[in-house]
Amino acid sequence: MSKKTTTKAKAAKSTKAQPALQIKKDAKGRFWVVAKESGTEHGPYDTKKEATDAKAALSSGAAPTETKPAKAKKVKEPKAKKVSAIDAAAQVLAASKEPMNCMALVEAMATQGLWESPGGKTPSATLYSAIIREIAFKGAESRFVKKDRGMFAVKA
Repeated sequence: MSKKTTTKAKAAKSTKAQPALQIKKDAKGRFWVVAKESGTEHGPYDTKKEATDAKAALSSGAAPTETKPAKAKKVKEPKAKKVSAIDAAAQVLAASKEPMNCMALVEAMATQGLWESPGGKTPSATLYSAIIREIAFKGAESRFVKKDRGMFAVKA
């Protein structure tokens, strides 16, 4: 037999009222048997051989052997959100009766365990800038009030 006759014979066999099935591979490397017309998916299969066997079983009318149930996703507990420097400064100033400068605020935040610098050289300058920005943008709704040069307090 020549090659032409064998491919024609295979084509004739595959067109005999069999559902059109194809094997697809997803992003996770799993194989699925998918019906072309309806889009019905069967699987997932770990190897292409398993998917090919399932495709053969489905096209012959039998149910595919052993489909794996989908894995349940693990529920992760949400992590406690870290307090930002400006939020910690608001807490420290709320507990304090008198205005404080940013150097004292950074030290108080560290001693109370509310916030520590992640290794920056000038955390007090960063905090000062953040407080000034909040006062400028929020105006009357700002949490902070500038009492004196470099001294801040919380609005009463």
